[in-house]
Amino acid sequence: MINLRLVIGNCNYSSWSLRPWFYLRHHAIAFETIKISLFTETMASELAPYFSDGKVPLLLHDELQVWDSLAILEYLAELFPEKRGWPAERGARAVARSVCAEMHSSFPDLRSELPMNCRRRFPGFRPTDAAARDIQRVFSVWHYCRQRYGRNGPWLFGSFSVADCMYAPVVMRLVSYAIDMDDLCRAYVDTLYHSAAAREWITMGQAEREVIQQDEANWPSEPI
Repeated sequence: MINLRLVIGNCNYSSWSLRPWFYLRHHAIAFETIKISLFTETMASELAPYFSDGKVPLLLHDELQVWDSLAILEYLAELFPEKRGWPAERGARAVARSVCAEMHSSFPDLRSELPMNCRRRFPGFRPTDAAARDIQRVFSVWHYCRQRYGRNGPWLFGSFSVADCMYAPVVMRLVSYAIDMDDLCRAYVDTLYHSAAAREWITMGQAEREVIQQDEANWPSEPI
């Protein structure tokens, strides 16, 4: 039996934690969740035993530690090859890795202006030009993947993949901030947001009571 433990932060805020958790839950892979409240007095001591430099998420497989969301997803794809974490066709697989790497390293204004928040809505939100450009780039990525590789299913590459996990936090943000989008993007957002794993994560986030003030958007909001 494979012994997996996933160390995550607050479900309401921790977009990086969502990604590997989403993969594991979508595929019904057995694992234990270790949740650590972020930016608390005990956070540093709780994360001190691990080699992740005080960051989440972190995957523990027996004595092995794997940190960083994309590295964890890569490892899970190798550990469970039957789940087909990456597209089977080489070109699609290369593009999937490209869009995952772009999500991992880019979109700074989208991240800073639209912090993930599963339990609030921000009616009337208007992104700056810089954040709007990031959002349009995300939409372009989705169009590129869906139109070229997504004919056999509703996910970015047809079947569920690591790429969907990497973009899951963006979906959460776009819903919370009521960002306008075309029909193709809306269909993809609906697919991910209403999936069983996503709904479970959202429910956990909405049940939390911790407030991380630096992760609350500077915009009027209302509870869901």
